[in-house]
This record gives sequence, C-alpha cells and structure tokens, in this order.
Amino acid sequence: MMFRIFGPPGTGKTTTLINMVDKALDSGILSTQIAFLAFTRKAANEAKQRASERFDLDPREDLPYFRTLHSLALSMSDIKSSQVIQKEHYDEFSKIIGMYFKGKSIDMDPEDISECNPTDHPIFGLINLARLRKVSLRDQYNESNIDFPWNTINYVDNCFTKYKNQYNLYDFTDMLEEFIKNSKTYCPSFKITFLDEAQDLSPLQWDIAHILDEKSEKMYAAGDDDQAIYRWAGADVDHFIGLEGSSETLSQSYRVPSAIHNVAESIVGRIRNRYPKKYNPRDVKGNVQHITTLSDIPMDEGSWLILSQAAYNLNPVASDLRTSGYLFNNKGHRSISERISSAVNGWERLRKGRKIPLEDVKNIYSYMSSGARVKRGFKRLIGANADDVFSMSDLQQYHGLLVGDELIWHKAMDKLPDEDRAYITKMLKRGEKFNGIPRITISTIHGAKGGEADNVVLFTDLSPAADDSMSLNGDDMHRVFYVGVTRAKQNLFILEADDLSLSYNL
Repeated sequence: MMFRIFGPPGTGKTTTLINMVDKALDSGILSTQIAFLAFTRKAANEAKQRASERFDLDPREDLPYFRTLHSLALSMSDIKSSQVIQKEHYDEFSKIIGMYFKGKSIDMDPEDISECNPTDHPIFGLINLARLRKVSLRDQYNESNIDFPWNTINYVDNCFTKYKNQYNLYDFTDMLEEFIKNSKTYCPSFKITFLDEAQDLSPLQWDIAHILDEKSEKMYAAGDDDQAIYRWAGADVDHFIGLEGSSETLSQSYRVPSAIHNVAESIVGRIRNRYPKKYNPRDVKGNVQHITTLSDIPMDEGSWLILSQAAYNLNPVASDLRTSGYLFNNKGHRSISERISSAVNGWERLRKGRKIPLEDVKNIYSYMSSGARVKRGFKRLIGANADDVFSMSDLQQYHGLLVGDELIWHKAMDKLPDEDRAYITKMLKRGEKFNGIPRITISTIHGAKGGEADNVVLFTDLSPAADDSMSLNGDDMHRVFYVGVTRAKQNLFILEADDLSLSYNL
C-alpha cells in the first residue's frame, strides 16, 4: 500500500524523496532495486545525478529505473525506438487520410505530458485525452468544445488505429497500455519505489502506479493535491486524495513568507475537494501589493516571474520589456538569441585584442555583409579548424575580414536586425548584461510550476474559457492561482484585470 507524502509549495518534497533514496542506498539496498519515477524528466534526472555522484554510481548502468513513467514503459517493453510514432508518420498519415495533421519532432523521453504528442492537432489531443482518462471517445467528445463533428473524430481515430497496426507503430499512450497489459512480464520487482508529482497522474498512469506498488516492498507517492493543475491533460487528483493508507505532510515552507502565505491559504480555503494539511510559512513577512500596471514597479534587481493564466496576456509584456531594455526569458527562450549574444561579445573581445573560438567567428560573419565587411567567398571559413582560436589580425590576414577595431559591434555587423540592434543598445544603457542569465521570466502559471522567484507579478485576468470553467469546476482554477501565488519568495504583485468581469478575485 502506497505511503503518501504531501508536499505544499517550498517544503522540499523532491529533496525529501532524494534524501530517502540516499538512506536506502546507505542501508545496503542495491541501486538496481530502487525505482524513482517522476512526472518530468528534469525531476528524474535530478535524483539520478545526486545518487550517482554521492555513491559513485554509473547513471546508465546502476540507476536504470530513475526515469519518467513513459520512459519506464518504453524501456521495459519490447517496443523499439524505431516503432515510436514521430513527425514523419503524421505527415504520411495526413496524405493517406486527406486531412492535414502537422507533426513535430519529439524526444524519446519527453520532459512532461504536454510534450508526448508529435502533433498539436485538437483531434489527436481529444483522442489521447480519452485514452489517458480511460473514458470512451464519445464521452470525451461530449464533454469537449472541439470544433469538429463526431463522425470526423471517430473516422480519424479508426483510421489512425489501422495505420498504427499496419506499420506496427506505437504512440506514447500505447506504451503505457502495452506495459499495463503485459506487466507480469515487463515490470521487475523492487525493494523500494518513489513516485514524484503523483497528483498529476492520469487514470491510465495510476494503473501503472498500482502495478509498481504490487511489485515493490515499499512505495512512496509524493505530491500536493492543491497544486494539481493538469486536469485538462487527464490528471486525476481525486485518485491521489482518495488513496488508502498512511501519509505525512511536509509542513514547513522554505520559500513562502507569511503575507503571501495568507493569500495562498485564502485560495485553498475555496477548494472543495482537498486533503487538509498544516502548512507553515517562512519566518519573514514578505510583501503583497495590488498594482494596476507593470510600470508601477521597477524590475532592476532580483529575480522575477511574470505569470498569467492565459498566454495571450503575456505578448504585450514581452514587447514592453524589450522596449524598456530588460533581458528576459519567454517560453524557454532568451529575449536575445545566444547567436547574437555570441556575435556581439565576440566582436568586442576581438577589439580588445583577445582571441575567440571558431563558433563565435561564424556567428559574427553571419551578421556581416559579403564584399563590405568580409571578402566574398570567405564567410564559410573554409580551412579553419574547430579547435582553433582567432585574433582580429588572424581573421584579417587569413579569413577575409575587411574591417577592424575602428568599428564597434553595431557598425561592424551591418546585417544585424534593426530591432535587435536597438534592443541591445537599450539594455546596455540600462546596465543589463545581455549575455547573462535573465533575471526575469514571463510564463503561464502552468509553465512556471516548480519554479520560484524573489518577486512574482500575477495577472488576475481570466480567459473566457477559464471563466466558463470556473462555474463547472472552480477547484481547478483555485489550484492554478494557488500555484501562481506560491512561486513568490519575497514580494507578490497582484495585477488588476483589465475587465473585472473576467478576473480571479485575489
């Protein structure tokens, strides 16, 4: 029977599990008898890295069961990587069926559930959701607002099943189903199993969790039902709440100060179906402030998360931050590309008499015009070795460079886009290190789960769809804003909604 560990925000849930792995290894349990299964690849790799470093283990050979559930299902089954559905299969299927389903390349071990499908088409999203939830496709269709007729959905599902069977192909949900069907053959026995972020598991994934429980002498399932924000992707938090057996709660937060904790507690007080738990803040007050515009707050120091329930609210934020000369992360990408940063920094190092690697030279040349800045035929740097470093004179003498240290970066690289040239100039005037690690991240609340920052700006705007869902299941939206509020380590700035009729009350 699973032992549950409830970990409210900042209480060190994953760290607690990793410490338990350490104790298990210290007690003499073999590393190959321990499973650490996480909802995300990042969490699984963190546990794997720590165990391998502390006990001098080979991550691949000695820790084979530190992975995501999808990865476990693939590695334990007879499915080969070449049989896993990829972008080209959706492209081929589109031609066969006469409908276009844009494919995308995916990792064999996706980071999380949102990256498991090689297509973002809503028809396949609906089909996959029904399978993860273990409900009929018709029932899932009736619950959805998808803009396709039932006959089309059913036709695509039947055709794709035949296509997979014909070519012996599997998608990621097939992997889970195959593992469950043949678990007696596929699933090894364990001394101890750890399952992280259990609140995010779908009913299909819970089937695997219970198989692992039967195959383990001890099993620990860790999570926080108050942070269960993936119901839209099939997560079944009610299953986690309703599990039989003992539990403990990690009650001390090392992140959330008392003023922000009060806001968080007011939110979870609205959640109807939850596991009651004691949760204490850090012994500092912190600050909560209501604002009407982002310009009300300076963001020159500290780390920042700018969060919104709806992604479209963040588009003007990115534009405003660029205009103001701030460096930031958006959707996992820096606001100025690594390539441009490399080129600008590389050129300024050359002007100071330093040498730079070939990759920096290539980046610089890519923003210089042939004939005016680099001799024609030299931009490909033919004959240059990857391990070489180059000075300004080296490039002028042997590699066709026509200009020198008399030109600063924005004059030397005449093909640099005007908007990036202006943006870097603004950052330099502000004193931002544009080649550094961004202090500011803009993200949806879902995208920031697991993250934290000194300062959090939280949009209270709701999308129309989110507002509609509030009347159907308010618990889901309460959990989303609970996650948003509890990312803050020092200051929480609550941004008033443009339309108060479409806002979350904080």
